[in-house]
Amino acid sequence: MRHTAVVALVCLALAGCGGGGPRGDSGSKLTGDKIVLGVLNDQSGVYAQLSGKNSVEAVKMAIEDFQAKYGDKAVTKNITVETADHQNKPDVANTRASEMYDRQGVDAILDVPTSSAALKVADVAKAQKKLYFNISGATTDLTGKSCNKYTFHYAYDTAMLANGTGTAATQAGAKNWYIVYPDYAFGQDMEKSFKAAIGKGGGTVIASDPTPFPNDNFSTFLLKAPTLTPKPDVLGTMQAGADLVNLVKQYNEFKLRDKGVGLAVGLMFLTDIHSLTPDALAGTTFTDAWYWNFDERNRAWADKFAARTGGQRPTFAHAANYSAATQYLEAVQAAGTDDADAVVKQLEGKKVDDFFLRNGEFRAADHRVLHDAYLAKVKPGSEVKEPWDYEQIVKTIPAQEAFRAPSSDCKL
Repeated sequence: MRHTAVVALVCLALAGCGGGGPRGDSGSKLTGDKIVLGVLNDQSGVYAQLSGKNSVEAVKMAIEDFQAKYGDKAVTKNITVETADHQNKPDVANTRASEMYDRQGVDAILDVPTSSAALKVADVAKAQKKLYFNISGATTDLTGKSCNKYTFHYAYDTAMLANGTGTAATQAGAKNWYIVYPDYAFGQDMEKSFKAAIGKGGGTVIASDPTPFPNDNFSTFLLKAPTLTPKPDVLGTMQAGADLVNLVKQYNEFKLRDKGVGLAVGLMFLTDIHSLTPDALAGTTFTDAWYWNFDERNRAWADKFAARTGGQRPTFAHAANYSAATQYLEAVQAAGTDDADAVVKQLEGKKVDDFFLRNGEFRAADHRVLHDAYLAKVKPGSEVKEPWDYEQIVKTIPAQEAFRAPSSDCKL
């Protein structure tokens, strides 16, 4: 009897005589024996189409694929998703993130468009020591002065966009720019990044103006553009989502292209082109983080996504949310725990090649997630052979060139 008791105690200490490590629900070292992912984004406003509820669907796809891959060897079968709408408001994002971590037991928050909201969530993640994968916010402060150990900046940032579009458009002859940008952290960072890229390319920003956010009337700024001296070669719009759609519609109504003022778009999503139609943007060059019809690998995932979303093709935000959820789950699987510090250790310096992260790397110095980016051009309607195939990829920008070097402002 004494021998049996000793064996029983040893077995309890080893979590069922298995010796530790991930073994599914009965032996994993998980908080509450489950994993909870949180998708925090705009589900009703200007950024709802580019990410929104379909990013929740993408994360659910990642969970299903992870469970199918590992089966009974998965660190747990109990993986759930919590969602919330932050309404593009920093204070709401702060509150929702705190609720997710504290009350809903969320292990990692994903997405979070609107840079001002993204920065608030980064602060909460740091304080709570919980993981945060920013997908849809663009500010470089996430890997600069506001970087922290628990935040990874995943899909894109303003420096990547400027390195692509700002440099390419200037080199193509757009020497004089008039920039209009939404007056919050994202727009301010975009203006700064584009000014640097334009100047480096030999161009000049002759004027730049902040615009209200959100906004549906850009007439003041559009009417101003052709009156500037010298007249700008290009109007650089840094708006996104529904704001970009409204601005481009009004740009076309005022016939600015006929007046010699071209259009350069700082950030554009596939859903923006779909809303405006390709002809409204034909020939416009922009930088994309990922394109669904780039190759068969991307298209295969896009087909699965479309089957779940009523035929919609994914934006890069949808694809990146899937990828980030997958990489997080893989890190938990490798660590055998959802302990945030252990997961961070698994991710830092990791090199990845999935359908989103081509030549991918989780850069340890600042938690910028590197990957190839793409200079794209909008096809005219006459060249669109199937729904949603609106982009021509002009150039692949290698991962190491697409993003800026680590900032000295980042102290992890």
